[in-house]
Parts: sequence; structure tokens; C-alpha cells
Amino acid sequence: MGVFSDVRESLLYLFADVIGEQDDTPPYLPDGLPEAVVPIASDGIHLLIEYQGTAYAKLYVDRLRRFVGKRGVDETMLGEIARLMAMRMSYQDPIRIAQQKLIELEIDPDTPRADDIRKFRLDELIDVLPAVVAEPILDLLGRLGWVHKRVSVHFNNKSRLGIRRLKIEAALRRWRRYSIRYAKERVWVERWLHMIDRALTKQPAAAPEIVLTATMVRGYGDAYRHGLADWHAIIDGLAKPTFDGVLNLPDLAGAIARARAAATPDSRQAVLKRKIAEIRAQALGAGANAAAE
Repeated sequence: MGVFSDVRESLLYLFADVIGEQDDTPPYLPDGLPEAVVPIASDGIHLLIEYQGTAYAKLYVDRLRRFVGKRGVDETMLGEIARLMAMRMSYQDPIRIAQQKLIELEIDPDTPRADDIRKFRLDELIDVLPAVVAEPILDLLGRLGWVHKRVSVHFNNKSRLGIRRLKIEAALRRWRRYSIRYAKERVWVERWLHMIDRALTKQPAAAPEIVLTATMVRGYGDAYRHGLADWHAIIDGLAKPTFDGVLNLPDLAGAIARARAAATPDSRQAVLKRKIAEIRAQALGAGANAAAE
């Protein structure tokens, strides 16, 4: 039923967007939100309305509501969840970069004009299109061996033509929720929240450190891909096996902090993998010694 409900929701959203009847009422803050978290969550709502629209901001509120009043979640942790979730939900893609360039002009028409050139891989550009359009293009690029080819993209606010192009790119926002990238980001955010939930149940002291792992995934291009790969390596190598009872790490928070410190901009993840292997070996060795005694 979950798949069918998601499809139905997407079709309703698309239909409402096309005919201009989408509900633009901003979402209310969750009941019981601590006063200290109100400005953080409010900023998150405003950011995500600007980024994608009210329906997207409502998704943010629904996700945040899961942690309001939850055992083990104090206002500091809740504030970090609210801040980092808004940051991750407003991920940097070419649509967002074009949008930010236009916002800069709107706020200050005298802002310095420039031709901002960014490097993207072709698959990173195609991923922002609706899946029904993107998938056949990616198949073709795959056959040509061009999926990982890097290209330069100009975000130019120096001329009328450049600004017109920025407006066209920013207008792709309405299709973002049907893109391959959006689906990937949705899975990632939900897994991050799930890991916070599991930490609160299995090892509450590690929950704040799990929250902070969201800072590893940011930007675009190589920095984004490396950060995401490092995040999965730490979660799959340390957090998940600990929660599953496969690995005995009484100080999971400390282990994750050490692993994060070892993460470097290296696509091979050599230093990080060695650190994770070292932490796992120490834990397994301590477990074997305890069993022998």
C-alpha cells in the first residue's frame, strides 16, 4: 500500500501544480516544540518553501514532529535535527544554484555580476530531471561511456540572456520532486532519521553524534559524493552493526567521532576504511577476550 499511496500523492501533487490549485498555506510548527527550537524550525520552513514549496515544507514539519517530545531528545538535539534536516532537504543541485543567483539579484539589484562556472558530472545534471525523462538519457550516456564525464555549467547573471537562462533552470524546481536525485535524497534523509531513532532505542548516548553525521554530506560534485560515501561507510561499518547486535561498541559515539575525523576527500576512502577496520578489530578483540574470561 505504501508504494501506491506514494504514487497517488505524487500524481495529486503534479496535477495540482499544473492547474495552479496547490495548497500554498504554510505549515504550522509542531505542537509542543520547545521555545528554543521555534526560530530554527521557522527558518527551516521558510527556507524549504523558498526551495521547493509548501508541500515540501510540510514534509519537513512531519519529519520533525516525530522527534518532538520523544524520550532522550532534549531541545539541543531537536534544534540540531531541525537545522541539519533543513540543510539536507535544501540540497545543492543546479536548480538551487540558479535559484540562489536570482535571489541575490532580487535582494540587491546592484550585486556584482559574474559568470559563475561550476563543474558537474553529466549524471549529476541529468538526475535533476523527472525520472521518466532522465532514465533513457542516462541509459544512452551509459552506452556511450559518458555518464561520469565532467562538464562546465555557467550560472551567468551578467547579461539578459544569462538571467533568462537562470530563470529557465530555476523553473525546473516544479519537477524536482519527480527527479532521480530527489528520490535518492528522500531515501538518505529517511535513513539518517531512522538511525537517530535506532540510537535513541539502542544507545541513546550516541544519538547526538548520529545527528551530527549529516554535516558530512554537503555541497555538490566530488565533495558531495565523497561525503555521502563516507557517511554510508561509517553507518554500515559501525552504527548499524552495533544496533543489530553484531558489533559490541559501548562507546559508539566516540567511535563515530574518531571515524569522522579520519574522513578525507579521498574517493578510495583509504584512511577512513583503515580507521573503521581498526575500531571494529578492537571491538571484536575486546569481545573475544571477555568471552574467554
